[in-house]
Parts: sequence; structure tokens; C-alpha cells
Amino acid sequence: MRGLTSLALVILSLNLPLQNAALAGEQAGIPPETVANYLHAVIEADRTFYTIHVVERLQNGGGATAAENWRAKKDTLPLPAQFLIESSALSAMTGTPVRYRLISLWPINPLNAPRNTTEKAGLESLRAHPERVVTGTVTQGSETYFQAIYADRAISQSCVGCHNTHPQSAKKDFKLDEAIGGLVIEIPMGR
Repeated sequence: MRGLTSLALVILSLNLPLQNAALAGEQAGIPPETVANYLHAVIEADRTFYTIHVVERLQNGGGATAAENWRAKKDTLPLPAQFLIESSALSAMTGTPVRYRLISLWPINPLNAPRNTTEKAGLESLRAHPERVVTGTVTQGSETYFQAIYADRAISQSCVGCHNTHPQSAKKDFKLDEAIGGLVIEIPMGR
């Protein structure tokens, strides 16, 4: 819930300069690259906190563990990737048109595969230069979105261990801090 609240506050605060400029009769706006960077910072901070201070702390202390089937198994937590997916779904329920999701060249969950050649090329670019952000526009139906893809890094040994040992993982040699995929953030351009 903390992540959703943080994300909602960022989205709401981004609207204030636009409203003030409109009142002054000025044409203004925050560049979509800046909005995506703000959102990425909040999403990444919440997920990192959850991974390190909830999942790892409980697992290392002999408490609850993170598991894929966390809904069906008592005393389990969502995996960090599932935490992000659930947060994104809750965010979408607020009516915000901003979308975010994980993708990977080696997805454990088939829903996290790149949706098109642009996303696949973006992931390839991030493999070579994980410090860079891959940006562009995509069209879905009649809506055009600014799209930013950020490297999704293995931030803890539990990330590495899970991805390297999972039976459905196509890559078994991830290392700490390596880009294991990407975080896609899409912002509608027509609003």
C-alpha cells in the first residue's frame, strides 16, 4: 500500500504545475522523460525496500518466505516481481492512465516477455548499457504513449538465486547487480 500511495502522490504532484500554468494562460508541461524518471524513482525505491527489508529480512530470520503461489500458500509473501505487478494493477484501478510492468529476454512468467520488436531491442540495448534509459513512443489503439524502459537489476542475492534456480528460467548464470530485465513505464501523450 505504501508504494501505491507514493505513486499516487507523485502523479498528483505532477498535475500542479500544469494547473498553475493553465491559470496563468501559459503553455506548460513536464516532459514525459522527467515524469517517467520520477515514477521510476518511486517504483524502484518501493520495490527495493520491499525486497531488502521485508522479503530478505523474513527469509533470513526464518520467517515467511516469498513464493510464486503466495495467494494459495499460508505464511508466504509475494515475490518482488509480483509485488510490482500487484502494485501496477492497484494503480490502474485508480483510473490513472500511466502503466508500468516488467519485461525480460528470459522471463520466468511468459506474460513478462517483450510484447514487440521495439521492447526486445530495448532490452538488448539495456544489456549493453544498463545505466541508460531506452525511450520512444508506442501506439495502442488510438492512444500514443511515451515509453521508457529502465534496467531491472538483481539487487539482492535472493533475486539472483531465484532466477538462477527457477525451473522455468532460461538463463541460469545471473550475477548480483546485473540487468535481469527491464521496467517499462508508459505515459499517454494525448492528455
